[in-house]
Amino acid sequence: MSDDGHQHKGHEHVPSRQRRRFEGISSRAYEHPADRSALVALRKLSGFDTVFKALSGLLPERSLRLLFLSDSVRVSDQQFTHLNDMLRDACYTLDLEKVPPMYVNQDPQPNAMCIGLDEPIIVVTTGLVELLDEEEMRAVIGHEVGHALSGHSVYRTILLFLTSLALRVAWIPLGNLAIMAIVTALREWFRKSELSADRAGLLVGQDLRASMRGLMKIAGGNHLHEMNVDAFLQQAEEYEAGGDLRDSVLKILNVLPRSHPFTTVRAAELKKWAESRDYQRIMDGHYSRRSEDKDTSVTDSFRESAASYAGHVRSSKDPLMKLVTDIAGGAGDLGGRVRRGFGGFTSPPPPKDRPASDQPHSDEPPTDTAPRDGD
Repeated sequence: MSDDGHQHKGHEHVPSRQRRRFEGISSRAYEHPADRSALVALRKLSGFDTVFKALSGLLPERSLRLLFLSDSVRVSDQQFTHLNDMLRDACYTLDLEKVPPMYVNQDPQPNAMCIGLDEPIIVVTTGLVELLDEEEMRAVIGHEVGHALSGHSVYRTILLFLTSLALRVAWIPLGNLAIMAIVTALREWFRKSELSADRAGLLVGQDLRASMRGLMKIAGGNHLHEMNVDAFLQQAEEYEAGGDLRDSVLKILNVLPRSHPFTTVRAAELKKWAESRDYQRIMDGHYSRRSEDKDTSVTDSFRESAASYAGHVRSSKDPLMKLVTDIAGGAGDLGGRVRRGFGGFTSPPPPKDRPASDQPHSDEPPTDTAPRDGD
């Protein structure tokens, strides 16, 4: 049902709650700048579609489709009808013309994915369906539809294939290194694409609290009465700002093998975007249109991506990011700061009132530091 209360062909079973629809919206409207710049560049490559269609014969996509068709439950008007309603509603809200097939797979681990080269397919696990309530699940399905609209399923499938290939050729040193370099770069891009899809989920559900609840449940299980959104977001701030340079390095090492950002970070990023002018403009009907995609400048997209990364570094409370900012600003005593950073920023400074015998020697005459009457 649309905002004007009329039913549209093929969407008779959408939930009755009215939400804003984004007719003709381009995925560029909600994509993270780093995600958007990579996608714009790939779409501009001559022969890009031909190359990936040729690759589709090498990838296990057909096998995956047959596997889900034979060993999962396909969402339809007869099976998981409430999920089917949400899927249609999500596609209608983001104006995705062809509704992708969706399957429910028996797996206690809460998870969802959108894969496929020729056509995207969405898979959700029983663990996720049982964990989330209706509005939380709507945000997740919107997240996956956002992946489909952006074309992320293509690169996700490539990433799965390359990760599997890297394991098979691990005995070839140089070959494995080359593939893992590509996998590492793809993972960095895909982590940003997850932030984009979280935004799409918010546009579909149009309920920030539901999106936050879903992320908290994915992190801590079905114990909402034991969790608090503000405290959860505080964890993200503590994670970013806490520790010293050693912790900064460990954060990088921890996130490198992951395809998704950490859950608290996703929640903080989504809340920040929901409070931004960009989100409000989309809700007001001012957004990029698909009809304009062909005119998008690769240079402008990369410039926006670079500005986003630079802004993140400047505003970050992470010790390593602070050090990078100081280097860029020409701050002095950087060597000392690095040594102190790896020694722990939390170490107390030496006392200023040490005995004279402990003071360092100097060629300068000593100064009188004794307190005077009236000081």
